[in-house]
Amino acid sequence: MGRLEGKIAVITGGNSGIGLATAKRFVAEGAEVFVTGRRQEELDRAVEEIGSGVTAVQGDVSHLDDLDRLFDGVRSKSGRIDVLFANAGLGTLAALGAIDEASFDLTFDVNVKGTLFTVQKALPLMQAGGSIILTGSTTGSTGTPAFSVYSATKAAIRNFARSWALDLRGAGIRVNVLSPGATETPGLMGLAKAGEEDALMEGFATQIPLGRVGHPEETAAVALFLASDESSFMTGSEVFVDGGAAQV
Repeated sequence: MGRLEGKIAVITGGNSGIGLATAKRFVAEGAEVFVTGRRQEELDRAVEEIGSGVTAVQGDVSHLDDLDRLFDGVRSKSGRIDVLFANAGLGTLAALGAIDEASFDLTFDVNVKGTLFTVQKALPLMQAGGSIILTGSTTGSTGTPAFSVYSATKAAIRNFARSWALDLRGAGIRVNVLSPGATETPGLMGLAKAGEEDALMEGFATQIPLGRVGHPEETAAVALFLASDESSFMTGSEVFVDGGAAQV
């Protein structure tokens, strides 16, 4: 028996990086998993990698019609949600003085609006014992040059968990934040200029007490803990998987 045997899980942004690693781990632990992503080609590749036990639904979490379509599909196929991993997010580098309105709107629409309505629209399908996991970041707790907009969205997500833990008092549904540090994902690598990816990773590694960046599978292992009944007395919490970067 896996640690998520018989559970229904939904993972937004499940087509790559931490979301994909978590989908693989959840399926391996017995869950039936629904994954979303904006790009169909990446979703198709993700389904191939994961194998059986997964359903992919293309959509953008900042579009409420796409969320309705996702949860209508979950309702029709499975009837409930036991684990919701609101993981979809994005960010771009821009220092103060170079931030434009379009990138600001996109980052807040996906990271903040998308997280809010993902959770709100999933709630009618959840019941006592359910677990909601929000993807935060070390940047929500620390200053980061040229990354203030993304960082502000992650600080908002941290407060969502605090406030929603109180909103959900008595419902038996837990909500926690999973905050990775620098992790080798396509999203992080995409911040580097072409040919400078290794230098970016080496730069992050020098700031991390463990001396390296993380792997998506390491964050997925902690997501499994938060999804499982092993974390049954946790809500409103933030768990860091950051090699100590934001802790010392």
